[in-house]
Amino acid sequence: MLIENKIEQLGYNFPESPEPLANYVTVRKHGQLLYTSGSGPIVNGKPVIQGRVGADVTLEEAYEAARLTAVNLLSMIKNEVDDLQHIRVIKLLGFVNSSLDFYRQAEVINGASDLLVEVLGENGRHARSAIGTSVLPFNLPVEIEMIVEVIDNNKGEN
Repeated sequence: MLIENKIEQLGYNFPESPEPLANYVTVRKHGQLLYTSGSGPIVNGKPVIQGRVGADVTLEEAYEAARLTAVNLLSMIKNEVDDLQHIRVIKLLGFVNSSLDFYRQAEVINGASDLLVEVLGENGRHARSAIGTSVLPFNLPVEIEMIVEVIDNNKGEN
């Protein structure tokens, strides 16, 4: 089953790769690695969830924002590879727009991690950092960037 179909079965529309919102590219390839720019819970070029987690946004809403962000990251990667089944997620770096008394950043970024494992299986498991910050662009609750490896499933593990 296509990864895109798995994502749609989870209730998400698999979008076209989002356009950069400033002067950068969304993905840069180096060898077999793809580095994404940061992305957030954006649909059709507009944030769908905004605010500071722990003040304006609940943990549950932020977890969902991280899941939607993972979908956007996969759409950025899909723009660079023929088949998402030929990627392995190496690392996520997640930022959470946090109120001063919010300390559950890891639980927020679990939204992205959980979605990646749900749709990619073992190839979705990754190293990760979850960092709290006082503000993010466009007042997004989360911003996540990802590093993936392009793999050749016909040759086994790289």
